[in-house]
Amino acid sequence: MQKSRTAVIVLNFNGSKLLAEYLPSVIKNSPEAEVLVADNNSTDESLEFLRKFFPQVSILTLVKNFGFTGGYNIALKKVQADFYVLLNSDVEVTPGWLNPMIDLAVSDPGIAAIQPKILSFKDKSKFEYAGAAGGLMDRFGYPFCRGRLFSELEADEGQYNEISEIFWATGACLFIRSSDFHAVGGFDDSFFAHMEEIDLCWRLKNKGRKIYYMPHSTVYHLGGGTLKKMSPKKTFLNFRNNLLTFTKNYPHNNLLFILFLRLLLDGIAGIKFFVEGHFQHTFSVIRAHYSFFFLLPKYLKIRASLKKDPRYQPSKIGMYKKNIVFDYFLKRKRNFRQLSKNDFY
Repeated sequence: MQKSRTAVIVLNFNGSKLLAEYLPSVIKNSPEAEVLVADNNSTDESLEFLRKFFPQVSILTLVKNFGFTGGYNIALKKVQADFYVLLNSDVEVTPGWLNPMIDLAVSDPGIAAIQPKILSFKDKSKFEYAGAAGGLMDRFGYPFCRGRLFSELEADEGQYNEISEIFWATGACLFIRSSDFHAVGGFDDSFFAHMEEIDLCWRLKNKGRKIYYMPHSTVYHLGGGTLKKMSPKKTFLNFRNNLLTFTKNYPHNNLLFILFLRLLLDGIAGIKFFVEGHFQHTFSVIRAHYSFFFLLPKYLKIRASLKKDPRYQPSKIGMYKKNIVFDYFLKRKRNFRQLSKNDFY
C-alpha cells in the first residue's frame, strides 16, 4: 500500500447501518486523506455494502473480531501514512476538520496525538460524553473531560475554544502520529475496548510526548454504537481497564497505597449500583476486581519495564491534584469550570 500523508481508519463490526449514516460525511469532508475501513470479521452485509456503494474506500478485512484494541493494532500495521486518524463508525465530521489537526502536528514535532472538539450528534449544542473538549485525569486515575464531568454535559458556548495540552485524547476520533503509535506498541490488546486510548496517551506522556486538543476541528459523535452506555460489559471493561492503566502508568512510588484507596472507591460505586437496582453492574465491578488481581503480577512487570526505559520522563500536565469523585458527588461540582485552575498541573 502506497504511503499517504494522512489516513482515516474506521473500525467496523456489523455496523452497516452506521456506515450508511456516517461514512458519507467522512468521504466528502476528507479530501486530504485516504479513507479506509478495517472490518472485524462482520457477519452482516457491511462488506457487500462498502463494495457496492463506496468502492473508493479501501477495506482491510480481519479474520475475527479482535475488538477495538486488536482490530486497530492489526489493521494499522498495514496502513502506510504519516498520521492516522482513528475514527468511530458513528461519527459525523465537518468540512475542514482534518487540516487544523494536521497543521498543529506539523508545527510541533513534540505532539504525538490530538483530538478535535467532540459534540453530541443527538444535540449538537452540547459536548459528547466520549472526549468532549479534551481528556484529563485525577490523582487516583479517574478520567474526566473538559465539558463533561461524569454524566453532566455542558453546552458548547465557546468556553473551550483555545488550543490546549491535555492528558488524554479520545479514541472516538484520535489523530496520532504513526511513528508514535508504533513506537509504544500501539494499544494494549488485553483491554479489548474502553480506556485503551487513555493508556496509550499516558504511555506517550511518560516518554515526554504531548497530547493536544484542537477546538478548530469539530466532529459529532452518536455514542454507544458498540456497547450501550449502561452495558454491564462496558462497566466491567471500564473498571478493570482503568485499574490496569493506572497500575501500568502511575509514575510515583506510592502506587499500592493509591490502589488501595481506588479499590475502596470502586467498592462504593458497586454499592451505589446495587442501591439503584443495577445489580448486574455491581457484579461487573466485582468481576473487574477479580480480573484485575489475576492480571496484577503481569502488569507490575510491565510497569517496571516501562520505568526502566531511558526515554521515561513522565509529565503531569492535565492531571488534577484532587479526587474528581469526591468533588463531584460530595462537593457537588458538576461543571468543569467549577474546578480551580490551581488544582491542575
